[in-house]
Amino acid sequence: MRIWVVGGAGYIGSHVCKALRRAGFEPVVFDNLSTGSRENIAPETLFREGDILDTQALLKTAREFRFDGVVHLAALKAPEESMRNPELYSRNNIIGTLNLLQAVLETGIPHFVFSSTAAVYGTPEYLPVDEKHPTHPENYYGYTKLAIEGFLEWYGRLKGLKYGCLRYFNAAGYDPDGEIQGLEQHPVNLLPVVMETAMGWRPKLQIFGDDYPTRDGTCVRDYIHVTDLAAAHVAALEDLRKGGESFTLNLGTGFGITVKEMLHKAQEITGRPIPFEITGRRPGDTATVIASSAEAKARLGWVARHSDPDTLLRSTWKAYQAHEAVSSNRSRDRHPLARS
Repeated sequence: MRIWVVGGAGYIGSHVCKALRRAGFEPVVFDNLSTGSRENIAPETLFREGDILDTQALLKTAREFRFDGVVHLAALKAPEESMRNPELYSRNNIIGTLNLLQAVLETGIPHFVFSSTAAVYGTPEYLPVDEKHPTHPENYYGYTKLAIEGFLEWYGRLKGLKYGCLRYFNAAGYDPDGEIQGLEQHPVNLLPVVMETAMGWRPKLQIFGDDYPTRDGTCVRDYIHVTDLAAAHVAALEDLRKGGESFTLNLGTGFGITVKEMLHKAQEITGRPIPFEITGRRPGDTATVIASSAEAKARLGWVARHSDPDTLLRSTWKAYQAHEAVSSNRSRDRHPLARS
């Protein structure tokens, strides 16, 4: 089973590729390396550099390999940026996905797994959020993902495409084995920002509001380890390959952690001070978001196994420490007298 991993050089994509290899699939990475990294591509994994806005590059790759399935992870994902620059998100997320779907249909790829998001729900009307929850995205990023889900539903209805939409909650963590260490470029999510502050790459962490109706006033989020996300993609492909009907599923833990709780745990694990300041709330942020993943367990037999706060933080810190060690070695190589 040869699987086309579009966006496979990125943070989540690289972990998906590792999980696919372990499950006996052969991933082929397609990525423009705008946010992904060659460092994330295993030596044994085939790679084609290209952009989802390039229809000819997509068709060329699809015809070259004759894939059995595709995992689509190539999307811009910063909610705040999407509100400032919606046309960028329209081009990349919407037009790019339609280009990919064209290549999928023209070459007869039967199975499509899509990286969606909990941002499709907007402010929760009840907790935990399940798949029946109304979808009212509050940022343009979330809207683009919901629109793509709609395209897949129509392509399934009209063209027979079998698909699985996986709605991630807060992706976090790094490969516990330490094999994947390529760091995200320009991260906006909490854990990498916390780690960049611990490394001294940022002067301080900004906490957006401490007056929410939560146990310490900061937002509560459901963090899901990237290794658990990767396992869900494998399970989704295996389900579709066995003849399962198309589906849309949440991926989360059902457990919430506040920003301050994560910060204090990070200080404990890194052993370093992490300066922070409280700033005003961000528009669109809600107090608490927690997932129900009961459907994923029932449909795929999937449960989160690595998503406890300790594993999330230790695996992330390990990746950042590895980069610190590499940087230190390079510095000594450039200045040999510094070794004495």
